[in-house]
Amino acid sequence: MLGADLEWFTTLAELERVGAAAERLHIAQPTLSRMLGRLERKFGVELFDRRGKRITLNEFGRIYYEHARRAQSELDAASQSIADLNSPANGVVRLSFLHSFGGWLVPQLVGEFRRGSARISFALRQGPSEMVATDVLDGTSDLGIVSPRPTMPGIGWRGLLRQRLALAVPADHRLVGRRQVRLAEIADEDFIAMHPGYGMRRIVEDLSAAADLRLRIAFESSDLVTVAGLVAAGLGVGVLPEEDLGPASAPRVVGAKPEQRLPGPVLIPLADAGATRDVGLVWSAAIAPSGATRRFRDFTEDWAQRRRGIP
Repeated sequence: MLGADLEWFTTLAELERVGAAAERLHIAQPTLSRMLGRLERKFGVELFDRRGKRITLNEFGRIYYEHARRAQSELDAASQSIADLNSPANGVVRLSFLHSFGGWLVPQLVGEFRRGSARISFALRQGPSEMVATDVLDGTSDLGIVSPRPTMPGIGWRGLLRQRLALAVPADHRLVGRRQVRLAEIADEDFIAMHPGYGMRRIVEDLSAAADLRLRIAFESSDLVTVAGLVAAGLGVGVLPEEDLGPASAPRVVGAKPEQRLPGPVLIPLADAGATRDVGLVWSAAIAPSGATRRFRDFTEDWAQRRRGIP
């Protein structure tokens, strides 16, 4: 039983009315009844209990329905994979990523990729690192861009870049002018952190634990740009990547006077061991990628090598 045979059986099992199923399938009702009869004779059991015009899946029918539904799903997936392989220039890449990468990294990657693969489109989704990892594991997204590397099993990883981390302080802070600083030097100050579950929060917690430091968290945010703004406003200190967060970190309003533009915080490189964050692409090791997904994954590998100066 393949293709169309699976379709008529699953349709009949879900509607449990021969007339309604025949109408949906655009075949004659007697024809559908004969098809069912042949299938039941093949197994030597009835798959439905008959009650007048109504039929109901019985124990045998329920077993067969579950297997037929899974088989149909596998055939659909095979059909899509063949179509992707035959025309890898088309398709959709579902990409999840951290909010902080929406200001520069994702636009840069997608923009460069689309210049050579304009017929491939993207469905974008933003959230914390745990959400990104869960998305790729359950198939909600084809790929994710996260930091740090997820610890969940079953996730593939390709490193894209490594960012140095810095202590972010207001412009009038006592540490401004230092070439480096250790996290322990702000032990008594208010700290602005990401919410639990976000990648930078996990990195900061690991760094503070290594320094035997208990941070005094005054504010929590889901966005690094917000962390930068709160630090710049003098509400505490934080940890940010040295690399620019993107245009959103220094918003500009058309026609605004210079003093209306929000200044960013001062960044002082951290001297603590491990004060970096690895940014990478993730995917489910158990799900076969589409042709479009493979093309974007290969592109990101080339992009990362070019960034590192590898020919």
